[in-house]
Amino acid sequence: MYKTGDFVLYGGIGVCIITDIEESAVKIHWHTEQELLYYVLKPLYHSCTIFSPVSNPKVFMRPIINKEQAEEIIEMIPEIKAEIYHTRLIRQLSEHYEEALKTHSCIDWAKLTTSIYAKKKLLEQDKRKLGAIDEKYLKRAEELLYGELSAALGISRDKVPEYIAHRTLNQKETQRKNPAPMSIEAGLSQVL
Repeated sequence: MYKTGDFVLYGGIGVCIITDIEESAVKIHWHTEQELLYYVLKPLYHSCTIFSPVSNPKVFMRPIINKEQAEEIIEMIPEIKAEIYHTRLIRQLSEHYEEALKTHSCIDWAKLTTSIYAKKKLLEQDKRKLGAIDEKYLKRAEELLYGELSAALGISRDKVPEYIAHRTLNQKETQRKNPAPMSIEAGLSQVL
């Protein structure tokens, strides 16, 4: 069970803070009531309040990643291989993107973002634009990814792209200046 002050990822809403845990009577049948515990959630990037039963298996909820996990994810971003998804069927494209979003994984959101940006770049070479469905899911994946990274890193969401660019640029510079030391076996295999 979560406690007041915990940050959680809630369904497709994104990062929320648990502001309270309340008990409330709910009608089970027209003549029967039952007391249930509810999380009172305040989304960080939406102006609403959510009441979710503590024992609600229907809506996905998990703790947000910590700072170390956020840093690890950012370090992995340059290594992500774009997997451009093409189809003329809008429903199929939407389902493909929804599947990636519903994993509730920052890595999958980063992969989706990278893949849609690669698709955009490819289309721009042919002087074409990204479709509305691609744009919609790119925006949603960025909102979810940047929202969770910002909460984990303690920075504002609009600073996350700059933070990622800075970290990945520094990572590339460090690797260029200080190549990873080779193991004896790897060194020998290059010589032989």
